[in-house]
Amino acid sequence: MKTPALKFLTLLPAAMLACATYAQDAKPAAASTTVAPASHVTSPPFAAVVNDTVISSSEFDAAANEAARKKFYHGTPPEGAIDQLVRDVANSMIDRLLLVDEIKRQGLKPDAKAIDAKIADFDRRYGSSPRWQQERASILPKLHERLEQDDMLEALEAKIRKVAAPAEDKVRAYYKANSEKFTEPEKMRVSVIVLKVDPSSPTAAWQAAATEAGALRMQLVEGGADFAALARKHSADDSAAQGGDLGYLHRGMLPEGIQEKIDDMKPGDLSEPTRILQGYALFRYEAHQAPKHHDFATVRTRATDLLMREQSEAAWTQFVARLRKNARIELNTQRYAALGKPNQPVK
Repeated sequence: MKTPALKFLTLLPAAMLACATYAQDAKPAAASTTVAPASHVTSPPFAAVVNDTVISSSEFDAAANEAARKKFYHGTPPEGAIDQLVRDVANSMIDRLLLVDEIKRQGLKPDAKAIDAKIADFDRRYGSSPRWQQERASILPKLHERLEQDDMLEALEAKIRKVAAPAEDKVRAYYKANSEKFTEPEKMRVSVIVLKVDPSSPTAAWQAAATEAGALRMQLVEGGADFAALARKHSADDSAAQGGDLGYLHRGMLPEGIQEKIDDMKPGDLSEPTRILQGYALFRYEAHQAPKHHDFATVRTRATDLLMREQSEAAWTQFVARLRKNARIELNTQRYAALGKPNQPVK
């Protein structure tokens, strides 16, 4: 049994994490969420064994805690999120080990020039740091190994993901089976006048803006004023130069609350003065464009690209699944109970 495992995971390896501390303008560390194992008493000190390679508990804990720090930062993880993160980290580490073994089996070689360029970039970024100068020699071997692995893994993934262009009958079948992907959703053309009010302004300022918005609406409804002209003169929105025209918008592009208001309108309607975060606004529903399904000739290229993308993703997923199927994977569910839970299991 080989031990310890290679430094892996999609996170930065220890050597590269250390490099970050050499920056002269270091920022204070953010609060982190600690991912603790289920038991430290009788459980062996490993997270998993993949074929003959051990993922030590210390290595796994460091990776999981770093992932938690990045994912949750100052926030409190939602219920079950830590267990899922533990499973995700385990999956990443196991997959990387299997893929590293595969690049060895296939005899892939790293791009030496690309690796040298990346090392040179580290020297440029941290060359003025006394610590980098002092520890560069000890860090460089592991950093170089990691960069070589990453380069070969990228080459392996590109190789597996490369799929042949599908025949037209396959593309047509994909087009017919995925009609929604080739249908342009409905759009609405909306114009707006925004009377800006600072959120911290007193009630009187908000009331004054509401009154002004009402007066502008009166000019539009009873006086026949031109909406675009009023927008250019009074609106604080970026659209003022275009006469308040926001163009055609897909459903969901407008903030919650405003979308519902537009939904109750029809083309040509003018809203009542509406309080929004920035102040008070008047909306005019200019036009509606119904959903439009594009014919095959128009979207042939897009359909081909989407199908190839899905085939590429399937090829990669199936490839990794085969590596897992042929591997011997032992999980330490006594120490890490989340690894044994049925929700998205690691094996």
